[in-house]
Amino acid sequence: MAVSVGLHVSPEFPAMLERIDALGGALDENADAAEELGRLTEDTARALLEAGVVRAALPQSLGGYEFSPRQLIETVERVSHHDASAGWTMMALQLMTGTTAAYLDAAAAADLFPDVAGGDHALLSGHGTRPGRAVPVDGGFLVSGSWQFASGMAHATHIHSAIQVEGTGELRVLAMPKSQVELVDNWDVLGLRATHSIDYHCADVLVPAAYTYLATTTDPANGGAIYHLGLVNMSAIGHTGWALGVGRRLLDEMKRVAAAKSGTRNAAVDTAQFHAEFATAEAGLRSARAWAMEVWREIEGTLDAGESLSTEQDTLLRLVLNHATWTVQDVGRTVHRWAGTAAIRRGPIDRFLRDLGTGTQHITSSPTVLQNCGKWLSGAQPQAHWEFLDLTP
Repeated sequence: MAVSVGLHVSPEFPAMLERIDALGGALDENADAAEELGRLTEDTARALLEAGVVRAALPQSLGGYEFSPRQLIETVERVSHHDASAGWTMMALQLMTGTTAAYLDAAAAADLFPDVAGGDHALLSGHGTRPGRAVPVDGGFLVSGSWQFASGMAHATHIHSAIQVEGTGELRVLAMPKSQVELVDNWDVLGLRATHSIDYHCADVLVPAAYTYLATTTDPANGGAIYHLGLVNMSAIGHTGWALGVGRRLLDEMKRVAAAKSGTRNAAVDTAQFHAEFATAEAGLRSARAWAMEVWREIEGTLDAGESLSTEQDTLLRLVLNHATWTVQDVGRTVHRWAGTAAIRRGPIDRFLRDLGTGTQHITSSPTVLQNCGKWLSGAQPQAHWEFLDLTP
């Protein structure tokens, strides 16, 4: 198996951030058009893919950059700072493409990822929490199901979906061509409009067993230590970066609004109350980011040592995501309160606030996750452990 030892920290990281920032102006300019389309413009998607944003999550053994967790957090954070919908789309493609490349066996991975360095590889989108049905047959499964929220589907070539094997109840994840499902163009929402997070379904599609993997696996067939995190923990990386990037952009925009309004008649931004609330929002965001990086730095040390994460680490990575998400929601409320008409007219603040309101509803930041974190941390269930999205006694 093409598995490397230790945590890979990519030297490509600084150049990646520079390439993303060089696209910042174009991302801003195309954001309104993307909302109208309901997906990223072709120019935006192509530029981000050519910059290597998805390649950042692909195994080095297949030609990817294989960024470390903190490098991935900052990559998604930087894209999301320029455009929240672009950040969300790339985060989804990163996660599903990267984990598929890591967990499929050698033959399937070679088929889907023949030349990653040259840009010749599958891009995957789909839904991994509500499983479809998989009926075992010779060589694979007959798959049927209906899935939701396939962020980035407009740019994908293949589908990533959770399936439950009939008879055993085993939870697996599949990869199959996008042409084998029926897409449902129903993404009609206020926020994250440009992510094309549509529904899709299929009936009795034959998927070879080699193009599936165990959903709870932490044993990669390709790549290094980061993939020992497993699918759910990998998803926490991108969602944390997304929240932090959105929070930073909202405060940066609020600062611009304050500068423009300061000194005008009855300017609310000249009051001590605004200054105190802005400082509180800055402290909250910076604290959430610092804690997230602290938790992930410790996790990186564990991965680099070839050790498994403890239940506390599994809990804290979920908790820092929840904390970052809802801290940024508080930041958004502060910006909305003080931005005045800039918060309701078309523009960056309005768009980022709408995107934030939708992004906070993701299952990984749900109240149930917070409750389960509290169960373990408080000692109510000291023997429990995490399986996929659940804390299991």
